[in-house]
Amino acid sequence: MKCCHVVPSFRCIPAVAVGLGISLMACGLSAQQTAPVTWTAEQDHQNMMEQLGIKALRPGPSGDEKAPNHANYDEATANPFPNLPDALTLKNGQKVTTPAAWWNQRRPEIVEDMEREVYGRLPKNLPKVTWTVAVSEREMVGRIPVIAKQLVGHVDNSAYPLIDVNIAMTVVVPANAKGPVPVLMMFGPARLPAPAQPSQDDLDKLNSALRAMLAQSDPGLNALLEKYPAYSPIASQAVNPFAPRPVVEGDPPTIEQLIADGWGYAAINPVSIQADNGAGITRGIIGLVNKGQARKPDDWGALRAWSWGAARGLDYLETDPAVDAKHVGIEGVSRYGKAALVTLAFEQRFAMGLIGSSGEGGAKLNRRNWGEAVESLTGGEYYWMAGNFMKYGASEAKFGSKNANDIPVDSHELIALCAPRLTFISYGVPERGDAKWLDQQGSYMATVAAGPVFRLLGVRDLGVTENYRTARMPAVNTGLMAGELAWRQHDGGHTDAPNVKYFLQWADKWVKAGAVR
Repeated sequence: MKCCHVVPSFRCIPAVAVGLGISLMACGLSAQQTAPVTWTAEQDHQNMMEQLGIKALRPGPSGDEKAPNHANYDEATANPFPNLPDALTLKNGQKVTTPAAWWNQRRPEIVEDMEREVYGRLPKNLPKVTWTVAVSEREMVGRIPVIAKQLVGHVDNSAYPLIDVNIAMTVVVPANAKGPVPVLMMFGPARLPAPAQPSQDDLDKLNSALRAMLAQSDPGLNALLEKYPAYSPIASQAVNPFAPRPVVEGDPPTIEQLIADGWGYAAINPVSIQADNGAGITRGIIGLVNKGQARKPDDWGALRAWSWGAARGLDYLETDPAVDAKHVGIEGVSRYGKAALVTLAFEQRFAMGLIGSSGEGGAKLNRRNWGEAVESLTGGEYYWMAGNFMKYGASEAKFGSKNANDIPVDSHELIALCAPRLTFISYGVPERGDAKWLDQQGSYMATVAAGPVFRLLGVRDLGVTENYRTARMPAVNTGLMAGELAWRQHDGGHTDAPNVKYFLQWADKWVKAGAVR
């Protein structure tokens, strides 16, 4: 029986407990705790608009090019706000000319603006995460033996037991590695790669026991079982890993490439950290720290929550002797590409990142009028961002109206926060499904504009001499990968898989030299 009725915004009064004379404390709640708010995404969105004093938002552009409000794909009108905030100029107008001035003055300014206005602040008293290994076994990835572990990171919810958060992560490393291996943490499903199956002898024992249980539970089944004496309730699922495999064109799967190159990988499930919808914003880790109540305007959104979860996964990796924790990277595609870039920017323990097709809220310039826009994220995907970000899509509000040019920072500065660590920006081509919506050109301009910070910190950028305003992407499949900041547009679709082999070749130069910062 449930302990409490869920009644949005009202004090938690356990009806059954009251009727039986049971105290609130017996329910694990204090007298001051309230039940989690249960709203639709529309209700939560409206609540944030009311907090900010916004009466109306501009609608986001349509991805349908035949719609009246279709997204812009004309370069002639793509740069209404061509002047980006200078990543190397302090708010007082003074130029940043030394690494010390970057670390001590300019970087903190950018972080403050990013947290307050774009991605949200981390709460001050975040709960502890305790990791438990649920499964650890030898498996095969391709033809290479690995140790695969399935983990659960339980977030301490003793302060608010009504919300339970358990982070799902899988860690896989080569079984025969001679020492700790670099690891790429990837946002996505946290599944074991090839769960071990019973041997034939063990399977025979299981099937014998199951046949006996069937006969005992229903004597009428005896005739059927006798009719099929060789029937096995569980068919053999064992696969010979050394049997010839069908020839498949193209590169091997990402996890096979990582393991074959001597890397390990971790797969962390973002929705086990925070739901990917507005209705779930009062649950997950955001809901837990807010005790089930609505966010404030500068509270963190889902992108920052996912990045926090990745950092907690890195906490575990730092305790695993099979992992070279100084050489852990973060990877993601699309919305998880946004999350990977946010993670690399804010969590400096990650040594590198592979940022796939991230678009608006990721590597794409907010100030570009091309495809996905700021208004796309102040409407439907508002929960990815801080509530304050909604101000920049407002057409009518108590503060007037604001647009992308009013945002004090832009994505080139998000990329700059990753410096001097290895940062690989990846895109595909629209012809294969990496939609124009993502604005590959605008993301390239942002990467070029981040270059001066990398150079200031003593590492190489893309090596492009053009200004970001005039820089045009190199040809497809032509990578700019000589420095710690890299760009490559592959000829595939909405994935970073075709760039994985290039990422590994690029990253290995620094990892094997022990030079990743």
